[in-house]
Amino acid sequence: MDSLNSLIDGFGTALTPMNLLWAAIGVLLGTAIGVLPGIGPAMAVALLLPVTYGLDPTGAFIMFAGIYYGAMFGGSTTSILLNTPGESAAVVAAIEGNPMAKAGRGAQALAAAAIGHFAGGMIGTILLVVLAPTVASLAIGIGAPDYFAIMVLAFIAVTSVLGASRIRGLASLLIGLTIGLVGLDQMTGQQRLTFGSLHLADGVDVVIVAVGLFAIGEALWVAAHLRRSTGKPIPVGRPWLGRADLKRTWKPWLRGPVIGFPFGAIPAGGAEIPTFLSYVTEKRLSKHRDQFGKGAIEGVAGPEAAASASAAGTLVSMLTLGLPTTAVAAVMLAAFQQYGIQPGPLLFEREPELVWGLIASLFVGMVLLLALNLPLAPVWAKLLRIPRPYLYAGILFFAAVGAYAVGGESLDLVILLVIGLIGFGMRRYGLPVLPAVIGVILGPAAEQQLRRALQISDGSVTGLVNTPFSVTVYAIVVLIVAWPLIGRLIARRRDGRNTAEESRSVSGG
Repeated sequence: MDSLNSLIDGFGTALTPMNLLWAAIGVLLGTAIGVLPGIGPAMAVALLLPVTYGLDPTGAFIMFAGIYYGAMFGGSTTSILLNTPGESAAVVAAIEGNPMAKAGRGAQALAAAAIGHFAGGMIGTILLVVLAPTVASLAIGIGAPDYFAIMVLAFIAVTSVLGASRIRGLASLLIGLTIGLVGLDQMTGQQRLTFGSLHLADGVDVVIVAVGLFAIGEALWVAAHLRRSTGKPIPVGRPWLGRADLKRTWKPWLRGPVIGFPFGAIPAGGAEIPTFLSYVTEKRLSKHRDQFGKGAIEGVAGPEAAASASAAGTLVSMLTLGLPTTAVAAVMLAAFQQYGIQPGPLLFEREPELVWGLIASLFVGMVLLLALNLPLAPVWAKLLRIPRPYLYAGILFFAAVGAYAVGGESLDLVILLVIGLIGFGMRRYGLPVLPAVIGVILGPAAEQQLRRALQISDGSVTGLVNTPFSVTVYAIVVLIVAWPLIGRLIARRRDGRNTAEESRSVSGG
């Protein structure tokens, strides 16, 4: 009841004309920045930090929250329309959204993503209000073995459901893990795969990898095939979801937040793992499994709802524990410190107006995001009417600008081109791109958690399975790996029974 009263007071703060203006500016800026490949919400918030020195803390954080949610939606826009994720949480949206766009259903994919973000954000923020203390206490108890188990689950899940074969999925994952090894060993400080370059000592930024594999690889692939076939503009399609689409999407919209919110609250979590797991879940549960990879709308709706809910989960750890679980949360934590405010258990007592105003503004921001982006879905989709040579030239330009903006080094452009060539080769030989991006994002963190767990157990492998949580996760991993084999055995047994029954009927006849 105290939380409800505090939230009502928060709406009183968030709905003032100035704070409404900051929320609208944040949502608009976030969407616009998210559409540009390579410039994600973390960079947007970081760039705007100096601009907010003159603002009061409540207005500044309301704008930052709008940027966070807006950039997540903007990133999925380019993922769907151009197969070019604006940020890492939007990677999964490209898998089904881009085939939908190529089939003339880009506006429907964008509408499914927009409503998914709205549903996920609303449910996630309600859970933030109700469950923040409980989820925070659970997150404290999760150790290195549990983190490593979760990451193994993400690796196995993504290589099992993507591509023509598991071997190709695994090969793609290994490419990503190898790229993720580049840089300094976090525990010993030794250089790995840097070839003596100081610039590579910091590793390859995941934004450059995602933009290189998706945007540059896709542009080179299209260029290679445009010689044989003329690039025709792709039809946009009608802008609204039909009854059949709504029937297929309402359950993923509700399932996504259940997966996304807890992962957002886990330190070192973020939106990447839950979006992948949501995609896997929707593929397993769908009655239209044969459409996955060709433009299944469930594969857009579920992961986008999970991504938005994970953003609300991220704020749980940041506000109640002072633990940033994503790059955006880390930048927002720096912003809190800039104002002399320390997030943690006492924040709700010391700064109730700021905290509850921020939480209430998330509800307001979600409504603004839906109101702005649903009508704009067909406008964004008209990007596909641009002839492909011009379109992909523009993608290459913005990809290069985004990659250069990451570190301001010309070497980043060379790395971008090399990774783009790798992406082209992966398309040529049928390797799915997503496991490689997963390997880069989660590989270094998985290695760190593995070594930490082994150090705690004095090198004993049993240290990886010494908690009920990790054992449960590994049981799920075994089930995922063994499921195709179990399915084949069941199918053989059925075939054997059918054959036996047919032979009996023939002999009886």
